[in-house]
Amino acid sequence: MNAPAPAHTMLHTARKPRLSFWQIINMNFGFFGIQFSFGLQQSSMSPIYAYLGADEASLPYLWLAGPVTGLLVQPLIGAMSDRTVTRWGRRTPYFLIGAILCSLGLLAMPFSPTLWMAAGLLWILDAANNVTMEPYRAFVSDKLDASQHSTGFLTQSAFTGLGQTLAYLTPSILVLLGMNSNAVNSHHIPHIVIAAFVIGAVFSIASILWTLKTSPEIPLTAEQIAHIQKQATGWRATLAEIALAFKEMPPTMRQLALVKLFQWYAMFCYWQYIMLSLGRTIFHTSDPGSAGFREAGLLNGQIGAFYNFIAFIAAFALVPYTRRFGPKISHATCLTLAGLCMLGIPSIHTPALLFIPMVGIGLAWASIMGNPYIMLAGSIPPERTGVYMGIFNMFIVIPMIIQIFTLPLYYHAWLGGNPENVIRLAGGLLICAALAVGLVRIHKTNNT
Repeated sequence: MNAPAPAHTMLHTARKPRLSFWQIINMNFGFFGIQFSFGLQQSSMSPIYAYLGADEASLPYLWLAGPVTGLLVQPLIGAMSDRTVTRWGRRTPYFLIGAILCSLGLLAMPFSPTLWMAAGLLWILDAANNVTMEPYRAFVSDKLDASQHSTGFLTQSAFTGLGQTLAYLTPSILVLLGMNSNAVNSHHIPHIVIAAFVIGAVFSIASILWTLKTSPEIPLTAEQIAHIQKQATGWRATLAEIALAFKEMPPTMRQLALVKLFQWYAMFCYWQYIMLSLGRTIFHTSDPGSAGFREAGLLNGQIGAFYNFIAFIAAFALVPYTRRFGPKISHATCLTLAGLCMLGIPSIHTPALLFIPMVGIGLAWASIMGNPYIMLAGSIPPERTGVYMGIFNMFIVIPMIIQIFTLPLYYHAWLGGNPENVIRLAGGLLICAALAVGLVRIHKTNNT
């Protein structure tokens, strides 16, 4: 006869009340502000670096902040939030602190007078976003029953699409409202970019406050609190917990690492070089001081907004598809379509036609932000949700770090110093990611 499960495990795994659609929307609304911030980084950091005098081949090095802070911060914050007991809950303090720091970073970024100040502020901004992100992932697992995980994580994916849509589109909206697209400050940074970052600072804190107001955490029971308080505290204990979690990592999580290696190397290539590619294929310029280069920035914002809007819509559309066919088939299909679309982008020389491949990229972006977490959520023990979500997101940042240190080595030798070839490389890697999905076996824990 099997021994009964410990009380804390039974409490973690008891069936949770089903939340309504609008309750799930409210609890994920804070993701809108986080992703607006990420959208500003994706659309504006390479242009800002170019305005401040960065060399094309060196761009990946200047994006190092995000991956390194993610590598250090995500598992630590995830493990700490698992062990946090406050009157506001386990995850809430991290949401709020991260959102405040993120808003301050967004306010300062577009006023950077030098290249290295901008790079330094990106470190602060990414650290703040990571402090918020991992507890937020765990928050969804905390509040939702396993039967609603697909809805919860794909709703987060939808807010990723919505937040990044508006982030990419904000400069174009400001131009429509009367701002001069050619007006720049003394460091050549357009006024519309400065205004977009100020707007992002407001959204970052306001959306998190809305979630905190409408979606309190499920209170910990006395047994759960006693279990947490029995655990060793301090940085050594936290590192030991992370090491043990690595050792006992579920097979599904290990298999997903290869998928994430290909897909995130590809996406980092795309974000870093898509504007430079558009500058050459559409506007025939690589000069950051030219009007054509600024027009390429606006076009990148428009197509980026479009693929993120597609992701917003697709995240909801993928819910029934994923339930019927499973997250593996859903994810592999979306990645393959996006890979083919990226391979075709450099051959397009008419701005309007660029919106066609953005449909495939939008579908993949919705899937990337949702389906891997659906595959993961049922395979990890509930009492380690925070630390495993943090480790899982290391599988995002490690490919980015690999990309940063490898792409400059072959940018000229293998890719001809041509940003168009970087976009083609990204397309091929997404197809490799789709093939790697076939190697994943979804194993459920006994605790789910």
